[in-house]
Amino acid sequence: MSAVDATELRGRVEEFLAAHDPKSTNRLEYLRARFDAGLAWVHFPEGLGGLGAARELQADVDAAFAEAGAPDNNPHLNVIGLGMAAPTILRFGNAEQHERFLRPLWTGEEIWCQLFSEPGAGSDLAALSTRAVRDGDEWVVDGQKVWTSLAHQARWAILVTRSDPDQPKHKGLTYFICDMTAPGVEVRPLRQITGEAEFNEVFLSGVRIPDSQRLGEVGQGWSVALGTLMNERVAIGGRTPPRESGLIGAAAEQWREHPEKRTPGLHDRLLELWVEAEAVRLTSIRLRQQMAVGEPGPEGSAIKSAFAELNQRLTGYQLELLGEEGLAYDDWTFRQPEFADFTKRGPGFRYLRAKGNTIEGGTTEILRNVIAERVLGLPPEIRTDKDKPWKELPR
Repeated sequence: MSAVDATELRGRVEEFLAAHDPKSTNRLEYLRARFDAGLAWVHFPEGLGGLGAARELQADVDAAFAEAGAPDNNPHLNVIGLGMAAPTILRFGNAEQHERFLRPLWTGEEIWCQLFSEPGAGSDLAALSTRAVRDGDEWVVDGQKVWTSLAHQARWAILVTRSDPDQPKHKGLTYFICDMTAPGVEVRPLRQITGEAEFNEVFLSGVRIPDSQRLGEVGQGWSVALGTLMNERVAIGGRTPPRESGLIGAAAEQWREHPEKRTPGLHDRLLELWVEAEAVRLTSIRLRQQMAVGEPGPEGSAIKSAFAELNQRLTGYQLELLGEEGLAYDDWTFRQPEFADFTKRGPGFRYLRAKGNTIEGGTTEILRNVIAERVLGLPPEIRTDKDKPWKELPR
């Protein structure tokens, strides 16, 4: 039974809005007050930005604040913090970590990034080699991470390290919260095929992390990381936009604006893409409903995979429809954007940027393994390296 039902929650929102005028209240003070009132993540426990309400009531709360003209917490900038770090800290963190990190994370005072992927590990996260060696009450971390969104803006990072090379690769990992301003942390931009540097590579050289910033037990980093990855895949592929929005909306708009370019074949393909986009959208809604009564599961991998491949087909369709006009590229200026904006850029940018969708947030190949084993119950892939000590594996 939820601590707060829909009627009581609606009353609390109305009471808060009556007492806090968004036009006269400082933005940061407003967001802090909303968190303290339990109207940030309503399904989180009381005192941690929530009221123990049902997860599905969050959309109604957000809509009420938006309608009142209340400031938001810039979710596009802190998508990793809100979608991945916060639920991981809530589930695996202790009371002191809850108190220290959740409030400034939700208000946007502190931006987060994710230090998981490595150049030498490829799609196999468990093969990572960034070392963490204990030194009293601290850990000394050395290694390199790659494809790190927002690292150039982040105050904190969620970090997975190898703490015991004598253990098999899945068992010798430990998970930390890393201060991105600590000595030894170096962030370098990675220029992408789009011309922008949305991602970074991060070098960790003798970075000291207090043991108080460890999430979960020593050697249990893989279990913590799995929790983060499930939330990540839901965050990437589990959004529920309105019908004919996003890239299917852009494709349909191009079709309507260019009747001279239409062919029967392109018409049939657009209809197929529209139906598939609608199926993904409706399935995302169902996934959100499932999440309302439990933790995100492997189903998020299916949504993320479908979303990524659909985006690539949609952007390819737009270029084909435009013909030679689609070869023009709007802007090759080098910049480090806050996030990838598909809607305000040309079709050429969208086509190139969508290529990364089947890599980021878990490659499609890995996600299909997850779906096969954890959703369909098929026999697992044979892995000869699973039980060997990590230090004995070829690299």
